[in-house]
Amino acid sequence: MSASHHDNIFKSMDEITFEGTISHQCGVTMNDSVEARCIAEVMETKPGIKVTYLPAMIRIDGEGKITFDMKEISEALGREMTPHLFEISTSTHYGAMVMIDEDTVVLFGDMDEAVEYM
Repeated sequence: MSASHHDNIFKSMDEITFEGTISHQCGVTMNDSVEARCIAEVMETKPGIKVTYLPAMIRIDGEGKITFDMKEISEALGREMTPHLFEISTSTHYGAMVMIDEDTVVLFGDMDEAVEYM
């Protein structure tokens, strides 16, 4: 198990500071499954991506945008992963989720960047 399996994005209330700034974070939460674990294993190799394993759930978080390459995930999974199957695998997301093409789903934390696709 890699070190990221033990890391946690969540903080206690005494560790949180509230600022008047805009976050450009984005991410997905998935129910733990074969597909979700494969997606997480592919994504945790990417710079700037934080994967958190929780009981029955997996979180993938990033800053700015996260690009999910369906061909890369399909290869790791050993069967086809489409944007539609990817969306089914996700319980929820934050940021703007955009299907760029049949092989690419991007989560945008910066809504100004996402608006050109909407």
